[in-house]
Amino acid sequence: MDAVVEKNKGAAGEVSRLAGGADEPTILIRHASGAGPSVVYVHGATFPSALSVAYRFGGHSWMDDLQERGFDVWSFDFAGYGGSDRPAAFAEAAERGEPTGRAPDAAGQLARVVSHVRLTTGHQRVSLVAHSWGTIVAGLFASRQPEQIERLVLFGPICQRVGPRPAPANPGAWRLVPIAAQLARFVEDVPKGHPPVLIEPELQDWGPAYLASDPEAAARMPVPAVKIPLGPSADIGAAWSGRLGYDPAAVTAPALIVRGAWDSLTTDADAHWLRERLGSAETRDVVIPCGTHLMHLEYAREGLFEATAAFLMKAWL
Repeated sequence: MDAVVEKNKGAAGEVSRLAGGADEPTILIRHASGAGPSVVYVHGATFPSALSVAYRFGGHSWMDDLQERGFDVWSFDFAGYGGSDRPAAFAEAAERGEPTGRAPDAAGQLARVVSHVRLTTGHQRVSLVAHSWGTIVAGLFASRQPEQIERLVLFGPICQRVGPRPAPANPGAWRLVPIAAQLARFVEDVPKGHPPVLIEPELQDWGPAYLASDPEAAARMPVPAVKIPLGPSADIGAAWSGRLGYDPAAVTAPALIVRGAWDSLTTDADAHWLRERLGSAETRDVVIPCGTHLMHLEYAREGLFEATAAFLMKAWL
């Protein structure tokens, strides 16, 4: 088994690897089996499945929660994250070239995972639960393959905004993200003076596990950091410049938008814009109090779990 997988062995789900072809990366897949409908989690821009849906606080993860409710739960790591293959551009010593891991490529990886899940389970359709940048990937796939999607949960979705967002002339293929940068991002939307909402306020266990998701992170100087693709940042920049990476009108599966009340990346205006344009006959917009864009790592995660499960349960009706 890959060393990265071993270092994250405390995460939920049985781990396997979906072998790639000549031009396809090998993808790490996690599976927590259940008798009910299949649910596939799509992670966001900066950390993989072991640090998100599969990460256990007090011995309990979001994957565990869904499995306990009877769902057949799957998650995976995009190329460039966790236990999946690294893009060739990662071998370059400098940040240069085109951003790696843009949504169209990532949607191809999601398509491979969904195909694997359908083949393994015999289910004709799956539900997707996607976070942040991952909602662009999930939206793109759902718009292209509507017949394969049962229900769609968009957690803290990135939406289209109108206005200039200048991109750097040479954004680069990848970037380095240390623990301190993650922590600063995680807490920036919490109102000043409010008690910490992160379950691990200093990321005391999550932080080392995050570094362990990249086998070269600990050796980087002067500060250990994880190398991640810059494609997601480019996709978000495009969306906030008026070019969302998919057409919401082409998404016809029932859709839930779920977000924290303090999420600056998915505002009321963002959620309204998206809900008005989704092609789904059934949509909901649920706001969880005292939650931010990283609500699955916060005490508010219980509300996130409940809202998501209640929406997905309708697949059994």
